[in-house]
Amino acid sequence: MNVSLFITCLADVWYPQVGESVVRLLRRLGCTVDFPTGQTCCGQPAFNSGYANEARQAALTLLEAFEQSDYVVSPSGSCTGMVRHYYDELFRDDPLLLARAKQLQAKTYELSQFIVQVLGRADIGAVFPYKVTYHPSCHAARLLGVRDEPLALLRHVRELELLDLVRGEDCCGFGGTFAVKMADISGAMVAEKGEHVIETNADVLVGTDMGCLMNIGGWLRKNGSNVRVLHLAQLLDEGVSYHVNNS
Repeated sequence: MNVSLFITCLADVWYPQVGESVVRLLRRLGCTVDFPTGQTCCGQPAFNSGYANEARQAALTLLEAFEQSDYVVSPSGSCTGMVRHYYDELFRDDPLLLARAKQLQAKTYELSQFIVQVLGRADIGAVFPYKVTYHPSCHAARLLGVRDEPLALLRHVRELELLDLVRGEDCCGFGGTFAVKMADISGAMVAEKGEHVIETNADVLVGTDMGCLMNIGGWLRKNGSNVRVLHLAQLLDEGVSYHVNNS
């Protein structure tokens, strides 16, 4: 199965190790992975700030970059949600571009969604002997309906103890530009989220969006917590490597 990696801005600039984990993971699951170099931002920051023309120009780069891709997979529910739910609006006045956008929408998936729904896998043979709590990101859960897929993958990881996060579906306060425009409210939201993470006594916080994890992880470090923060791809990748090296 041929897959193109849609890396997203945050992973590309600050968390390239997440992209590396995605590639290793997909290859282990039998996929051929490529990386179209023409991709840039999906346009979400501009779109959320009311700059539709600028968002459209950014979105065009994805239409072109992934035109020939069979599947497009991203380690971000937020950016995948932008493509799947808002490209119709961006290109509604241009029938040709709208048709291309719909083609991209139909083949674009968040990572856990792709593994569970398309590849039909939940148990990938990972072992991760730690206590883990999971933060569901707003866009993955609410825009894409990705709720059970990350949990299904985590529950099939051997030796992993999955701990409930109190009010887990509450927003962490990042929200892209929201964290800048409403900094005080955002700060209060991430503090509440961080305190709930600490209360679990988990070794690891895992999630599916680096925006959320960057925000929560920053608060945890600032407040002296040793909770390790990992993207789901990193945890699964590490878990598979642990299994291979210890079997």
